[in-house]
Amino acid sequence: MTELTFLGTGTSQGVPIIACQCPVCKSADPRDKRYRASAFIRHDGLNILVDAGPDFRSQMLANDIRHLDAILITHGHKDHTGGLDDVRSFNYIDKKAVEIYCEPRVLKALRNDYAYAFEEHKYPGAPEWHVHLIDERPFRVDSLAGTGDLEWVHDVGYFYRQPDGSLQPSDNAILEAPHDNPNIVPIRGYHDKLPVLGFRVGNIAYITDMSTLPETEFPKLQGLEHLTLNTVGYYPHHSHFSLEQAIALARTIGAKHTWLTHLSHAFPTHSRFCQELPEDIQPAYDGLTIHD
Repeated sequence: MTELTFLGTGTSQGVPIIACQCPVCKSADPRDKRYRASAFIRHDGLNILVDAGPDFRSQMLANDIRHLDAILITHGHKDHTGGLDDVRSFNYIDKKAVEIYCEPRVLKALRNDYAYAFEEHKYPGAPEWHVHLIDERPFRVDSLAGTGDLEWVHDVGYFYRQPDGSLQPSDNAILEAPHDNPNIVPIRGYHDKLPVLGFRVGNIAYITDMSTLPETEFPKLQGLEHLTLNTVGYYPHHSHFSLEQAIALARTIGAKHTWLTHLSHAFPTHSRFCQELPEDIQPAYDGLTIHD
């Protein structure tokens, strides 16, 4: 079984927006409080996070998430990568490097934004990552069980304890994700002109920050129990689906249930928005859990 929890369903500014006094931003309904877009997936014993934006720390605490096997990154914008420094907590608690899966263009953005995490002689306490490069081919995420444990040396940094008792400095491994026995199917789309990825896991597909989804990707989306699509408003937008486009795409793909995410305060409150939409196409909200 695959289970997905929406950790954040808001736009790059979240909802409420700072200083905004509109009815949505002032709503008392907790379903109108939206962190930046992110999802947590449980699949075959794996804990998989999709995107780690600026609200990463709050999302982990709010959902009592204590372990991650992988972080999948859809694209390199800060509202989807801005929380990656906070994986340091998992380094310390899990005693593991955090496994990040992303495209080469996203790795380039991470090197720019988090240069200190890639230095040969890192500042003590810098996050420990292993980056796995992916493309449009299905790939495999593995459990961290049985991998080497990190050991913290005060004021020096992380090391790997070897069988002979010696300590080996941690590395900045850049690996290629394995493609045998895949359990993740990437979905190629475009965020304006920027190539981005969505992901299918089991019979759930999570798609955010797209304004174009090529028809060549439709075969990957057949037989879905749940589809997630982004929309930021009623009117056409250069880098996101409008509501009309999202509904039309949902009808074309034909999933049993479609959930809308990356929602802005341009839409009405959650309760009113639900009444506007077809029963099988509904707005997601932070904390909602679905399963196939």
